[in-house]
Amino acid sequence: MSSTIDISTNSPGETIEFGRNLGMKLRGGEVIALCGPLGSGKTHLIKGIAAGAGAEDQTHVNSPTFVIVNEYTGRLDIYHIDAYRLEAVSEFEALGFDDFCYQKSVVLIEWADKIESALEGIVYIRIRLEHAGRTARQIHIDNTPEYIDF
Repeated sequence: MSSTIDISTNSPGETIEFGRNLGMKLRGGEVIALCGPLGSGKTHLIKGIAAGAGAEDQTHVNSPTFVIVNEYTGRLDIYHIDAYRLEAVSEFEALGFDDFCYQKSVVLIEWADKIESALEGIVYIRIRLEHAGRTARQIHIDNTPEYIDF
């Protein structure tokens, strides 16, 4: 695993494109925890990751705030979890998170900072997004596998 990688994007389109490049490099079996304040680009990044991982219908890639988990099929099985409305880590665990983690899947968790203690003992990529202007974003990536380079 590498140290922190810092990326800057200047628009939602660039954030999506960065995500697409990341998604194309995923092999399956990855868990990606996304953290950042409201409007920092988590969902845009996930749209790109899903596209790069081969999501067949990218128009349905959106924040699953009310259903908690969305599934997208493609080259990899993509599980998009939104922890925003979860009140406790036990609610996250009750989703069957372990069932989503297998060799041909990618699990993307928005608002992961709310449930990060449930990820103890799991190797995961942590992505933190920050506002750097009206449309600009700073993206900080920790625990990147060696096969993913930027």
